[in-house]
Amino acid sequence: MSTTRCYYEVLSVARDVSGDEVKRAYRRMAMKFHPDRNPGDSAAEASFKEAAEAYEILGDPERRRMYDQYGHEGLRQRPGHAMNSDDIFSMFSDIFEGMGGGRGGRQRRVRGYDLEYQLDMTLEEAYSGVEREITFTRLDVCDDCDGDGAAPGSTPETCSTCGGNGQVAQAGLGGMFRMVTACPSCHGKGTVVSDPCHSCDGRGRSSVERKLFAKIPAGIHSGQAVRLTGEGEPPPPEVDPSGHGQRGDLHVLVRIEPHEKFERDGDDLMVLVPVNFTQVAMGAEIEVATLDTPEPHTLHVPAGTQNGELFRIPNRGMPNLRSSRSGDLVAVLHLVVPRHLSDTQRELLKQYAETEDVAVDADAPGFWTRIKDAVRGH
Repeated sequence: MSTTRCYYEVLSVARDVSGDEVKRAYRRMAMKFHPDRNPGDSAAEASFKEAAEAYEILGDPERRRMYDQYGHEGLRQRPGHAMNSDDIFSMFSDIFEGMGGGRGGRQRRVRGYDLEYQLDMTLEEAYSGVEREITFTRLDVCDDCDGDGAAPGSTPETCSTCGGNGQVAQAGLGGMFRMVTACPSCHGKGTVVSDPCHSCDGRGRSSVERKLFAKIPAGIHSGQAVRLTGEGEPPPPEVDPSGHGQRGDLHVLVRIEPHEKFERDGDDLMVLVPVNFTQVAMGAEIEVATLDTPEPHTLHVPAGTQNGELFRIPNRGMPNLRSSRSGDLVAVLHLVVPRHLSDTQRELLKQYAETEDVAVDADAPGFWTRIKDAVRGH
């Protein structure tokens, strides 16, 4: 399959995203458009294949580099192979670690599909950890037909095309080998339904709403996920009609909302602290907002402190997800220059200016180097 659409556009990602983000984007699209979840929807299957092709290129560092440099034309000139449907579904299985039977009769492990749920939370909730109720929709075994797709009172019949095997053999090129594929009549199930269940239209699976509580640990980062084992979907009906096989998992993907005061840097928290000229010139005790308590932290600012200097307050940052230690709270001093002066203030500043004999020489050798080194050092 070939496409003229930009691969980054296909996966809805920016050009500078990491390989893991590319993989997550493909996983979301693959789950959304997988043909098993969209039976008979040719547009969904086309989108699924288009996403698979984009991931084949962007998920490979060398191919991605070639594509970034030369575009589609560069890929056509580079030796490679054309993808077929087996490649696509095999790649999908690899990403989800064989989470169910495949098309074409492949049955690696009887495991259902994983699902993903995005949970938006505040920085305060990420600091302390939280348990939140979430509601999501998943395919589940139909209660009325117990997953076999037949209306109550009837049973599926053995497929006459494959004799119940779910597979048929076709002669290959020149008759030298045989190719085994899924039966076109029963789609690999080995049975056909003449009287389909009205609740699920004979699919054996129906969409249900599920509510549960997800426990999010303290210190989690935006983009990380909490896995809820067994809260995904059951295996597809062609692999496990009863749905007794291993369910997939639910991945709760955390997105932490931007905070109006704090910016996170790993386990550290950065906070901008406004100060005036007299405070930094003469020294002062100033209050710094904290995330862990309502009370501010009192910070001693020595006389002669410069604009932009950093002060670390140990162990007042975010808790580390895997250890008992916490990051630091980093106060960044920001000198605020008044926009309006009273007559008294203006007169006092004039008097001060007459005594002022220190000037910043930005042309002095190494001035900007020292500034950059100071920033990098923090």
